[in-house]
Amino acid sequence: MKSVQIVSWGTTDDLEVRDIPTPEADGGQVRVKVQATGLNPVDWKIIEVMQDKPGGYGAHIVLPSGNGNDYAGVVDQVGEGVTGVSVGDAVFGGSRYFAQAEYVVVDAGSVIPIPDGLTVAQAGGLDIVGRTAVASVRQVAPQAGETVLVSAAAGGVGVIAAQLVRLAGARVIGTASPANHGYLTELGIEPVAYGDGLVERLRELAPEGIDAVLDNQGRATLEAAVELGVPTGRINTIAEHSFAAQHGISSVGGAKADNKDLAELAGRIAAGEILFPIDSVYPLDQVTAAYAHLKAGHLRGKVVLEP
Repeated sequence: MKSVQIVSWGTTDDLEVRDIPTPEADGGQVRVKVQATGLNPVDWKIIEVMQDKPGGYGAHIVLPSGNGNDYAGVVDQVGEGVTGVSVGDAVFGGSRYFAQAEYVVVDAGSVIPIPDGLTVAQAGGLDIVGRTAVASVRQVAPQAGETVLVSAAAGGVGVIAAQLVRLAGARVIGTASPANHGYLTELGIEPVAYGDGLVERLRELAPEGIDAVLDNQGRATLEAAVELGVPTGRINTIAEHSFAAQHGISSVGGAKADNKDLAELAGRIAAGEILFPIDSVYPLDQVTAAYAHLKAGHLRGKVVLEP
């Protein structure tokens, strides 16, 4: 089968698509023919930044290695002892270092059915951003009538998180590039520009103050939150852990959400209650171009590969 392979640490430009043996499902496992596999910032950070940190994601990985996490597709092989999952079932989930390939083998209990109304591309990009959005919103516990700032509100995590906050009854202000301001407005999110003068713009938009902050962008958002006097217990970041640790800010991510959370979110997207846009779709052999697009930022939703 075709598989995206990490052949050296340092840059996603060196990723290669290679032929490797097609895996077989063992007892308790299923094999999924992958139809879509999402890209996440953590993927390129593992390759370019995190692989040499003690205990980091790549600390015990022997190269060449597979890549990616999110996948969606159809079960085409079921291992011995598996119940509740059958050949032909449309499923999605996550499998770190194995997802960006034509087939992936996973524990049968880890797969989630794709609900009617959720596209394969959406399902293939949902695992990390969905879990992260649910867990981070739960951490700051937005309430009806509050004002919440969500940074990178048009991105994969931000666009889901902002809508979850809005559905909780809070007013949502979202940072985004100007090209995405109209889109956020359509979602009921009040857009604000990034960059110099952010604090002043936020004070103008919310003179009564901001109650909570969900940061998906980095230090600039956290510095603005602190300057605006947002209680540190109501700030969560997935993008700047060192600053968070220094200031007592939480950094809860997708590890705090489970399959039940993800299945519920998938159902809400399928029903049209939450919109989950796909920014772009690339063929598997254009993986390096896909990561270049992801790293350039200012996305509207997810970047997805199709094997």
